Amino acid sequence: MQTSQPADERAMVTEEVAPVLVAKTLGAFDLLTIFIGVVLFITNSASLQFAGPSLFVFWIVAFVTFLLTGAFVTAQLGGMFPEEGSLYVWTHKALGPFWGFFAGFVAWWPGPVVMVLAGTLVVTFAQQIATFLDAEVFTQNWQVGLVVLAVLWFGAAMSLLRMRLTQSYVNTQFVFYAAAIFVMGLAGVVWLAQGNAAANSFAAENWNPFQGEAVVLGIPGLLTAYSFCVLALLGIEVPLNMGVEVRSEDAIKKYLFWGCIVVMAAYLWTSFGNMVVVPLAENNATTGGAQAVGIAIGEGLGIVVALILMWFFLTSSMVYNYSFARLLFVSGLERRLPAKIGEVNKNKVPGNAVILQTVIASLITIVVFFVIGEAAGSDPNKPYLALLAGVTIVWCISTALLFLDIFFAKRADPVRFEEARRVPEGFLYLCGGVGFVANLAAVLFVFVGQWNAELFPTLGEWNTWMIVITLVSVLTGVAVYGVSEMTRRRSPTAPAQIPAGGGAGS
Repeated sequence: MQTSQPADERAMVTEEVAPVLVAKTLGAFDLLTIFIGVVLFITNSASLQFAGPSLFVFWIVAFVTFLLTGAFVTAQLGGMFPEEGSLYVWTHKALGPFWGFFAGFVAWWPGPVVMVLAGTLVVTFAQQIATFLDAEVFTQNWQVGLVVLAVLWFGAAMSLLRMRLTQSYVNTQFVFYAAAIFVMGLAGVVWLAQGNAAANSFAAENWNPFQGEAVVLGIPGLLTAYSFCVLALLGIEVPLNMGVEVRSEDAIKKYLFWGCIVVMAAYLWTSFGNMVVVPLAENNATTGGAQAVGIAIGEGLGIVVALILMWFFLTSSMVYNYSFARLLFVSGLERRLPAKIGEVNKNKVPGNAVILQTVIASLITIVVFFVIGEAAGSDPNKPYLALLAGVTIVWCISTALLFLDIFFAKRADPVRFEEARRVPEGFLYLCGGVGFVANLAAVLFVFVGQWNAELFPTLGEWNTWMIVITLVSVLTGVAVYGVSEMTRRRSPTAPAQIPAGGGAGS
């Protein structure tokens, strides 16, 4: 690794220019709602019901080994370098320019894919609402594609507005989302209070996380649930992609503290409600939470919860858009991408980065749902699921770099390290080590169990997809860096000019 770069190579244009181009508008509650929009996909509670009561063991272990360790590391690095671009900047400072850009690229690439995922979840909940009403909607792949495109471009339009206006909308939606999550867990309490037995067994043997007949590479099949739990917690540092837009360092600590509490409570609460009410054989792995509400409390409230969750995923796609676009924005400022990507619009947001990212997500949608989806004998779910899993592995690579950064941060800037530190230095290194290992375990478990045995009947086929997608993603990031290096050497320029009044330009 490049751990001995000259000091001037650690300096970044972003540090000087970004604070002038964008506005400081984000407080603790804003960062909290961004964190929830990125991390808390509450559908994961339904998806993991196959683990039975051992799910609660996996959740707790994942919280301790990954979420909380990541929060301490993020608090330290964010306090040291409160810049736009979070992981991009932190890794650049800790390990040098190549690793900084590479970390930023592998942290960014999952964004457009998850934006598409959020759009498909909007469709899924619309279909569930139609089922409650004995109807069918969006039964054709091209219809699903149109809805996803609408979700993407709604998010783009909102992301181009003033950040304060956009974020106020997100904050409003969060209140409804929190209420829906509360009702999803409450369904379990209501079901038991009505004198019903739990729909699934909570017997002591079902709490054993090592149970399960399937064993792959010596690993009990049920341990793949731990991988899902860790993957459900990715994105701890994403709100700090907008680091210079945060009004105070205190806001960073508050969002990490309360964000972790909300995420932990929400996943445990909704997992309980779903498991108590819905038999595993009847559980919908996506809409199980709303399904539980419909069974325990009534279809009317189940429809309301489904509507709120549909609204959440519409909003989440937008949150991914404007938060991940900041990584493209920083890449433009650093001349790793065309300079136009480092410009802001009249509302002081990186509009070109938002549009570029939306175009990429739209192309993914068109290929999956219109090209593959409309081809005879093709199932768009197969390549899309593989792409989603593959870029999740890529996201884990970026998170591994997040945990590694803490070991080099003090050498990068000893003064800032001590100023930002609020816990013992050894504890930070412990968090970095534990989080790194947890991250590796999550990736390993992706390779030992395919996510859908019907679409991928053999583990060999599944792993081939994973390896190819991961390698292509990684090599693309390396190639972009290489091209940018050649371009910078051929046409060196003066430092980026700060426009008068902070208008568009770089």
